[in-house]
Amino acid sequence: MSVISKRACLTKIKPYVPGKPVEEVERELGLKQVIKLASNENPLGPSSKALQVLREALASINQYPDGNCYYLKTALAENLGIKDTNIIVGNGSDEIIGFITSTFLNAGEEVIYGNPSFSEYDFATYLMGGLAKPVPLKDYRYDLTAMKEAVTERTRIIFICNPNNPTGTIVLQEEVDDFLKDIPPHVLVVFDEAYNEYVTHPQYPRSIDYLQEYKNVIILRTFSKIYGLAGLRVGYAVACEEIISSLYSVREPFNVNSLAQKGAAAALADKEHLAKSRRVNEEGKEFLTREFTALGLPFIPTEANFIFVDTGVDAVALFKCLLQKGVIIRSGDIFGLPTFIRVTIGTREENEMFIKALKEALSEISAKN
Repeated sequence: MSVISKRACLTKIKPYVPGKPVEEVERELGLKQVIKLASNENPLGPSSKALQVLREALASINQYPDGNCYYLKTALAENLGIKDTNIIVGNGSDEIIGFITSTFLNAGEEVIYGNPSFSEYDFATYLMGGLAKPVPLKDYRYDLTAMKEAVTERTRIIFICNPNNPTGTIVLQEEVDDFLKDIPPHVLVVFDEAYNEYVTHPQYPRSIDYLQEYKNVIILRTFSKIYGLAGLRVGYAVACEEIISSLYSVREPFNVNSLAQKGAAAALADKEHLAKSRRVNEEGKEFLTREFTALGLPFIPTEANFIFVDTGVDAVALFKCLLQKGVIIRSGDIFGLPTFIRVTIGTREENEMFIKALKEALSEISAKN
């Protein structure tokens, strides 16, 4: 009996393992109260104004969505001070990463990115038969000097996750300025800025300004994080018109559903919810870093809505122990750092529950060793 084999390049792909859903943990462990601090979601949820728009839009879901995302693109263009022809919207920024490699990456060409970083860069590269060239981080930050030195004649795309997931670190304006000057114009530089709204550092690059000088720059952003719409899947890319036009050649029709488009536009307009989300994140960051310091746990200073912490114990064992206590976090073994955990900054109540559970779990693990 013959067996149909898959493409050889797919053997390199490791299936993405998402954070455990709250419902699954409650069902499996019989728990009544579970908090999820594993997927960097906004603990406040979406804007109330977005929810109202979604309720009103439910009656029209029998109709196909606007394939051009006209109203959302118009709102984004006004918000960013650019033209709507500089924008493409996707079913999450994950889909747009796929657009980029599908459009511009030929088999055997190279993609450079930091390591550890967002696993989608691996996936999208291997899916197209590309060659992944992960460059180790330096002091938990993207090493732009080493990445620049890694560029060869076969390099086609460079991904810069800023802030980086899982470390929460950023590269600065001056570093990026120097980096872009030396990158050949045929190499695409993709700034993945999923967490940019949380950044407070004054030297964080204003990447939109690069579009005036560099035609090889693409900027990715999302409504899944600070806007609290992860379940609707809305992301977008900003680039020169030529790149955006090329990306449209691989986009499926109606790729962004009508509720997602309307909810995202309403969320974008709710500046009050955005400000509150930032404030809650900063307060949570201060609380958690203070507690980690008191516990003697080293952590990476973050510009995002999560913190990468070295617990000094086996992260998988700690993950399982915390799960029993109703707290879902992300273990660092998937990033090659087996004693680290990544914890999303939650509400004050969630943060306090996490710290209490963490102290108990560390004590229990220590008693066993």
